[in-house]
This record gives sequence, structure tokens and C-alpha cells, in this order.
Amino acid sequence: MGSMEERRLSADTQRQPSTAEAIAHQRTKKGVSDHVATGASELTVRQSIIPVSLVTILFFLWGFAYGLLDVLNKHFQEVLNVSQGQGSSLAAAYFGGYFLGPLTWSGWIVRHWGYRWTFITGLCIYGIGALMFWPSAVKRSFGGFCGSMFIVGSGLSTLETSANPFIATCGPPRYSEIRLNLAQAFQAIGTVVAPLLASNVIFQDIGSPGGKSLASVQWVYLGIACFVFCLAVVFFFAPIPEVTDADMEEVEETTENTGYAEKPLKQQYMLFWGVIAQFCYVGSQVAIAGYFINYVVFVRPGTTSSTGSNQLAIAQGLFAIGRFSAAFGMRWIRPRIILLTFMTGCIIFICCAMGVGGNVGIACLSLVLFFESCIFPTIFTLSLRGLGRHTKRGASFLVSAVSGGAVFPPALGAVADARNTQVAMCIPLVGFLIAWSFPIYLNLFKRAELDNYLVSDIGVGHTGGHKDSAEIASTSGSDAQAEKGMVTHKEIEGTSPEE
Repeated sequence: MGSMEERRLSADTQRQPSTAEAIAHQRTKKGVSDHVATGASELTVRQSIIPVSLVTILFFLWGFAYGLLDVLNKHFQEVLNVSQGQGSSLAAAYFGGYFLGPLTWSGWIVRHWGYRWTFITGLCIYGIGALMFWPSAVKRSFGGFCGSMFIVGSGLSTLETSANPFIATCGPPRYSEIRLNLAQAFQAIGTVVAPLLASNVIFQDIGSPGGKSLASVQWVYLGIACFVFCLAVVFFFAPIPEVTDADMEEVEETTENTGYAEKPLKQQYMLFWGVIAQFCYVGSQVAIAGYFINYVVFVRPGTTSSTGSNQLAIAQGLFAIGRFSAAFGMRWIRPRIILLTFMTGCIIFICCAMGVGGNVGIACLSLVLFFESCIFPTIFTLSLRGLGRHTKRGASFLVSAVSGGAVFPPALGAVADARNTQVAMCIPLVGFLIAWSFPIYLNLFKRAELDNYLVSDIGVGHTGGHKDSAEIASTSGSDAQAEKGMVTHKEIEGTSPEE
């Protein structure tokens, strides 16, 4: 009798959760164990729309912050009388926060407390950093601005540590790359709005008595702080499904022909190659955007910084268009192929921008931003494939790779001071070439495994090719009923930190 009772209890504790249970669980305010599956990895397209849309707002926020950074760099050079090399310290401070956060507090919070509390923590840190702009502007202290930007970067890195893997895993696995590219497209929209606002509002009275332009900076960042604090309250009450590492291991085990094998984190070689590629790519992207205005002023003499800001906004518009185009194209073209194509485009057009000047050079550098568009989210999602229970930790490493933005701009600034901005574009070219090795490797050696994720029926309820979103949504109700019986409380063996 005792053994029958034990078997009954064992079967009950190993029962997998339905999506209905996952949805019911998504309003909990408590911490979530990463060793317990919640069923959130089984959500359909319709069931994931609301949480994914809410988190997409965060992408616009850090796109806006990043877009302001590019323009602040150039204008602080003029207002506070700093050199191009010194101006790069602003980007170094911003992206320095990306190195510390994901590998320390934000990585720990997302693994032990879940996505909700990581979102809230990141928003609060971001708000504090934005508030610090007020005293920095009063003192007209470039060091103060760098310190404030470091805090902002720390908050945004905390948000990215949770938002990127959340978007990638919240919904059917076959649409992971599409979801993240679409969400990041709204980040690109933020980078378009910010330079336009900066050139036409914040810095319209640059150099006027009393430093009115810096007063505008104070009010802009005060408004940002108020908004993000309110958003933190929204996330406290919002429905946020928690996709745990146990859920992701279940996804890997049930997806066929992907070559998945449980192994320690230190043996996840594709992840670490992706981290190196991400580090070099982000460093190149940040260096180009940070010195885009300087490039325009150099190759087209007589151009003002305000006009250069407008040119940057156009280039960032191409960046946004590129992300939407890539996400749309991934409906029919393999993400690995799109990644290789866009990376190749970056290399070709930055070489052209180094070789020619005037409007042609500006057009070539603008096209570099178009081809940069999908690289970060696509490297991110492809690098997470096959990680299973290491997904959140792997995501932390990939977000920490954004710290490449702290390394490449100072190098470009030093070359620009010694020679000129056009010659200095050789620095991001080197980064692109290193990052290019990753899609080449994926297309030569990992294409079969990666392509099998694109026919997974998890969260879709059918096998075979792609369905239209409307068709998926129309069947999601029946999917939710059919998916009962999938695990809720499967315990995963704990691992040591070095694994």
C-alpha cells in the first residue's frame, strides 16, 4: 500500500503544467525557482502577445537612451570642451555598466527571483541614474555625466538581462528570432526619436549664456526618471509568465533532431563563440554610431553638428527599417542565412565609407546601420539554442558582451584624434570581421540542428511548415486545452556555479 502511494505521489509531482496553469501563475509576486517548470514555455502566440508587448516598451526605452548617448557625445565635446577621445568616455561609462550587471546582480536576480523582479530592479536603477543628470548639469561636470551614464547603463543592462531571454522564450520556439527582432525594432525606433529630439529641442540653444542646453538635459532626464519609476509600478502588477531553466530544458528535450545533449556550461562552445561575436559586433556598432556625426562633419566640410544629428536620425531610421525587414524575411528565410547576409553587408559598406567621401560616403555609412539592424538579436537567439537549463546564465553572458561598446569607441576616438574619423572606421571594420566568423560557422556546421527548431510544434499545435499568425491565434484556444499533462514540478539537479 505504501509503495502504491509513493508511486502516486511521484507521478503527481512529475506532472507537467498546462498553459492554463502557467497563465494563472503569471500574476504571482513571489520569487520563482529555476529548477521547477511552470509551463510558460508552452504558451501560444495569442497567449504571449500581452506580456511580450509590455516588455517591448522596455526596448523603446533603452533605444531612446542609446540614441541620446550618440548625440550627447558630440555636443558635450562642444559645450564642455572635451576631445573626441575624452568624449568616448561617455560611451565607455554607459557600456561599462553592461559588463558588471549581467555577470553579478542582474544575472543572480533573474535566476533566483525571475523576470518580474529583474524588470523592476532594472527600471529603478535606470531611474536613479536619470535623476543624477540633474546635479551633473548644474555643476557642468563631464565626470558627473559619465557617472550618471554608468548608473543608467547598469539599469539598462539589468533590463536587457531579463528582457532579451524573456522575448526569446515567451512563445513558440520556432518564432524566437522573429519575436526578438520585432521587439528590438521598437528599440530602433527609440534611437530615431532621440537624435531628432536632441537636435531640435535639447540642444537647440547650444552655447547660449547660462548653458540652457544643459538645463534642457536636466528636464529631459527628470521626465525619463518619472516615467520609468511609474513603469516599475506597472510591472509589479502586470501578468508576467515565468519561463524557468527547467522549462527550457523541457523544450530542448522535446524538440527533435537538434543534437541537444545535457552538458556543463563550460562546454557550451557555440555560446561562447556567440559572446565573442556579440562583443566585437556591439563594439563596432557603438563606435560607428558614436562618431557618425563626426564622420559627416569631416567628409562633408561646412556641415553643422545639428545637420549631422539629422543625418544620424536618417541612418537610425534605416536601422529600424532593417530590423522590421529582417523579422519579416525570417518568415521564409533561415535566420542563420539572414545573419550571414547582413554581416557581409556591414563589411562591404564600411569599406566603401572608408574609401569615398561626401554624400556617397555618408550614404555608405548609413547603409552600414541598415545592415547592422538584425545582427544583435539574431546572434542572441541563435547562441541560446541548445542551452536548456543554462539559458538564463547564457543570456547573462550575451548581455555582458554589450560591454564591447566600452572598448571600441575609445580606440576609434584615439585614431580619429591622431588621423581622422574616416580612417578611424578601420576599428569597427576589424570588429565586424571577427563577428563575421560566427555566422560562417553556423552556416557550415550547425545548419541542420538550427533548422530543426524552425519546425518545432511546441506552442503551435501542429507539425510541418509555418502557419500564418492569424491561423495560429485562431487555434490557440484549443491548444491550451490540449496541452494539459505537460510537467509542473520536475526537479532539475542543482549545479555548481562553474557549470
